[in-house]
Amino acid sequence: MLYYLFEYLDKTLNVSGAGVFQYITFRSALAFMLSLLLSTIYGKRIVTFLRKQQIGETVRELGLAGQNEKAGTPTMGGLIIIFATLIPVLLFAKLHNVYIVLLIVTTLWMGTIGFIDDYIKIFKKDKEGLKGIFKVFGQVGLGLIVGTVLYFSPSVTVRTDTGKTDIFRTTTEDVITPAPVYEKSTATTIPFFKNNEFDYAELLAWTGEGYEKWAWLIFIPMVIFIITAVSNGANLTDGIDGLAAGTSAVSVLALGIFTFVSGNIIFSNYLNIMYIPYSGEMTVFISAFVGALIGFLWYNSYPASVFMGDTGSLTIGGVIAVLAIAVRKELLIPLLCGIFLAENFSVVLQVFYFKYTKKRFGEGKRIFLMAPLHHHYQKKGYHESKIVTRFWIVAIMLAILSIVTLKLR
Repeated sequence: MLYYLFEYLDKTLNVSGAGVFQYITFRSALAFMLSLLLSTIYGKRIVTFLRKQQIGETVRELGLAGQNEKAGTPTMGGLIIIFATLIPVLLFAKLHNVYIVLLIVTTLWMGTIGFIDDYIKIFKKDKEGLKGIFKVFGQVGLGLIVGTVLYFSPSVTVRTDTGKTDIFRTTTEDVITPAPVYEKSTATTIPFFKNNEFDYAELLAWTGEGYEKWAWLIFIPMVIFIITAVSNGANLTDGIDGLAAGTSAVSVLALGIFTFVSGNIIFSNYLNIMYIPYSGEMTVFISAFVGALIGFLWYNSYPASVFMGDTGSLTIGGVIAVLAIAVRKELLIPLLCGIFLAENFSVVLQVFYFKYTKKRFGEGKRIFLMAPLHHHYQKKGYHESKIVTRFWIVAIMLAILSIVTLKLR
């Protein structure tokens, strides 16, 4: 909202200095600082409110050290992340930007699903929370919305002449340089490959001429799968104090670099990457989101004063997925969100191996002492803080390697 006010002051009233709000970097810095202040200062009020309402975590008996001490710790702390993100975004972002709209919808949509799940667990005394089938329906619904908008919206385009060196010239004597071409595309980026663009539509090339118009049959289901997988991965990662918030902040910060360079015609041309018009505005949202996650750690670091609950974890996963898809880096998610992948994979392996050995040998065996993976290390006697710190270090290494793919190909 402030963006439009300062735009009016600059372009209509010619107020000196008002034009600084046109810069994404300036608005991103403001969004980060405000979200950090909101999450740390006003977050305390939310924690106090949750405690007074006796919105506490009911801890399952898992046989983990220090587990009983956490019983009664307020949950639904994801509300801090949501509010501390949305308020700066509403103030500093261009609200007519299609990517910003999608991210706001994602935050509210996934936050609502998580809130309902936490509400059922706490007030209905149902430890299972919202039935899995309803969670999946919610994730699929969001995937349909995001996939449909990204595919059909005329505002979502890419530049198809990446790598031209003369795109900044307009005229040279009698020669007019052709303008860059922008078009609808389902192209994405394959990491570590020199010619790293892949179009989902090509998977339908075998159907014959005109196959491009059916690309949505591949693209939209892919979006649904990614949103579902990443949001569930973030949900599984939220098992010990500070783990999900810290690793997510690292991943989102890396995505912020991708959105900034992909939305800037100069940087995208220099790096020879896909230029995505208007996507740079997502940097404002990312800055606010990172500030909210870091501020949330003020209360969620060991020993946690509040848990984010599914209200926060599902929101985090959904936002990361949509950001990656929008900036055409979804195939980088297994690397960028390697912690989520490991947590997800550990559960899948544990369940599969247990069922397989039980069927074959009559007794179920386990690969890990407990799944998800962080509980395995807890069972081995590692302190929560050590596990979280080491997972953060791994997340930072994966994020750096992901950023390096901009040139390492």
